Formats: sequence, structure tokens, C-alpha cells
Amino acid sequence: MHRNAHHAVLGRRTVLAALACLALGVLAPSQARADLRVCNATTGRVGLAIGYLDGPVWVTEGWFNLKPNRCETIIRGRLSSRYFYVHAVDYDRGGDWSGPNVLCTRDIEFSIRGPLDCYARGFDRSGFIEIDTGQQADWTVELGDGGLVTGR
Repeated sequence: MHRNAHHAVLGRRTVLAALACLALGVLAPSQARADLRVCNATTGRVGLAIGYLDGPVWVTEGWFNLKPNRCETIIRGRLSSRYFYVHAVDYDRGGDWSGPNVLCTRDIEFSIRGPLDCYARGFDRSGFIEIDTGQQADWTVELGDGGLVTGR
């Protein structure tokens, strides 16, 4: 994995995400939140890729830069799908959070439509963990030490 490429691209996304979070803080407290958030509950920096259904097509996107002991909103608004898929890499200590669900990724920033023929299309294949939101409009995923993933 080309860590430097991730960090250069992810830095811009982190700044934009931080500005978006500040803007959300100005909203009236009575306004209901509906987002998909991912929390990095470790002391290391984490790169996150996510998979989700966009209409009839599966999409994977990455890399989102998650600072230690911080949460980031990855998808804003009411969740349109029950299932989401996450794959994450610990930049500082090595290792990853992965599962049996294979989707396309790449080493640099990406948005890939469709889960098939990853190699033929010039992409890598990575294992993703399925997150079942139970049809909730708002969900938070927590990445913990030792590959632990919890949702609420």
C-alpha cells in the first residue's frame, strides 16, 4: 500500500469533512440527524473504504482518513440501504479490518461502480465487513483494537 499517496489525498478530504462538521454544528438542536458515522477507537491513524448500494449498483469509495479516537461522518443524510460494507487499514501499526465480502479497491483515492472483474478493470480486491443497520436511518460503526467492529 502506498501510504504517502493515501495521506496526500486524504488530507483534503479530512479538511472538507471537518468544515462540514463545523457547519452541521450550527444547525438547530431539534433537527434530527441521519448519517453513517465511523469512529476510530484506536490510537492509530486509519484509512477507511466503504461499500454501499447506489440504486441497483454497488459502489466502493475510499480512502477516508480517520484520526485516532475520532468519529467522521462518511455518508450524510438518511441511510438508503440496510447493509454497508467497511474495510479499514491501520496506517501506524499495520493490520486491517476485513471480512469475507469482496469488493474492488485501489491504493489511491477511488470511487468504483460495480463489484465484478476488479483485476480486469485495473483494481484490487479487498475483503469487507458487512454492517447491518437494521433499516435504521442513522448508524455509527466503531473500529476497535484487535479488529473489533461494533455498530449502534
